[in-house]
Amino acid sequence: MNMQALTEKIEKHSAFIDDIYKEMNKVVVGQQYMIERLMIGLLADGHVLLEGVPGLAKTLTVATLAKVIRTNFQRLQFTPDLLPADLIGTMIYNQREMKFEVKKGPIFSNIVLADEINRSPAKVQSALLEAMQEKQVTIGDTTFKLDRPFLVLATQNPVEQEGTYPLPEAQVDRFMLKLNVGYPSATEELEIMRRMAKTGEKPVVSPIVDTDTIMEARKVINEIYMDEKVEQYIIDLIFATRYPERYGLGELKELISFGASPRASINLNLASRARAFMEHRAYVTPEDIRDIAIDVLRHRIIPTFEAEAEEVTAEDIVHKILHTVPVP
Repeated sequence: MNMQALTEKIEKHSAFIDDIYKEMNKVVVGQQYMIERLMIGLLADGHVLLEGVPGLAKTLTVATLAKVIRTNFQRLQFTPDLLPADLIGTMIYNQREMKFEVKKGPIFSNIVLADEINRSPAKVQSALLEAMQEKQVTIGDTTFKLDRPFLVLATQNPVEQEGTYPLPEAQVDRFMLKLNVGYPSATEELEIMRRMAKTGEKPVVSPIVDTDTIMEARKVINEIYMDEKVEQYIIDLIFATRYPERYGLGELKELISFGASPRASINLNLASRARAFMEHRAYVTPEDIRDIAIDVLRHRIIPTFEAEAEEVTAEDIVHKILHTVPVP
């Protein structure tokens, strides 16, 4: 397919993106970065981990996105007494039929919001992460495929560490993106206050697209052109986290325990294609990769104790790599 035909195809299939933004802005003030990243996760078939203090509209944004897309949505409040069966379902004995029947859990939905995922014990976390990876769930001796699209959006609160079970690094790697959600600006907060400091009626949104539109968009995203130099740029960024000395970043060698896994290069490729699609473009630019790199890499680089002592974060390391590795 030539570039002109591909551009026309992408413009046609990505027209709904602007409508989604417009509809979501009726309810969510600001947080454009969070909305964009959630859309990238949805279009690139990648789960998203949101980290931020309470009250930043994380739950509101996810719930609004689910309403704008005509889809099944489940919100799960993770607590220390939650059991895997509460999430995936269980076998229940039917006395009338005298046999066991499967009762499916809330995981059988298109968009699952795992609120405060670090409040639940390891067994529940691993049940969720298995479903995320395999896109299937086993109850008893039967395996069930999960509906498509299937997207887990998890939130965690970085403030309270008491009574929490931090996600192990290997499990955090299952998330395509990890977002650090910040405070709104003064102008945005003024608008939030004016809009929300009322009792009774709150703004509502209407569905714009259905799940078929999203699945169709995913197929089109696979066709987006990525030049070999741009592909090599992704590999260079990932390898710079593993072998920094090869890229003139010898000072980072003592600061990185483990670099990013191959899952990082796959996710960076997918997420940058989704970003190009959202910009109505038929090709990926290095700017797409640079824009999304922090969110793909911040939870995949494990700093050493020395880095922690020097107060160097994984984010600082990614910034340094982005400034040093040559852009094609």
